[in-house]
Amino acid sequence: MRWDRFFDDLEDQLASEWEAERAALDTEAECLRLSRVLMSERLTLLAGRDGAAVTAASFDLVDGTTMRATVTGVGADWVALAPAEGPAGAVLAPFAGIVSMGMPHADLLRTARPAPPRSPLTERLTFGFVLRDLVRRRAGVSVQLVTGRILTGTIDRAGADHLDLALHDPGAPRRTDAVSGYRLVPFAAIAWLRADEAPVLP
Repeated sequence: MRWDRFFDDLEDQLASEWEAERAALDTEAECLRLSRVLMSERLTLLAGRDGAAVTAASFDLVDGTTMRATVTGVGADWVALAPAEGPAGAVLAPFAGIVSMGMPHADLLRTARPAPPRSPLTERLTFGFVLRDLVRRRAGVSVQLVTGRILTGTIDRAGADHLDLALHDPGAPRRTDAVSGYRLVPFAAIAWLRADEAPVLP
């Protein structure tokens, strides 16, 4: 009788050790998987691309602005936001302009799971690309710099890492007599920008 109990105890101990080892392996595999998750993937899931409802998040931006908004598009290095309040138009923020994001715990967990693969085209949609669409459409913009200063006008040109901005009053068309000056602005100096029109993406 004592031997039966001894073998039962051994079996229980081995089963317990096996479960502990399996849990450790699962945790290690999950840590490895999470180490490969990109912010762009989490933002894509936050936009509801996985069939889930689109939910608003709180975005803390590098210039000190906090904005409650929903994600409407994600490019290679930027995100398009629809603010819950404030003037109409699309907000574009480079990833470098995002300091932190606040959201319900359920959304935080949901966006940490595997995202559907992004298309090669999406990976080529850089911040410069989306700004060049605004150049083509002559859309008015308000450019919020990381210093807190706001520049308003129309983007005349967008290079690989900078833009040329013709300064004029917000909402006014870009006419030579309305332009008060010009600025060359590196992308690294942009916290976010608000466009009068949302960019058209493929």
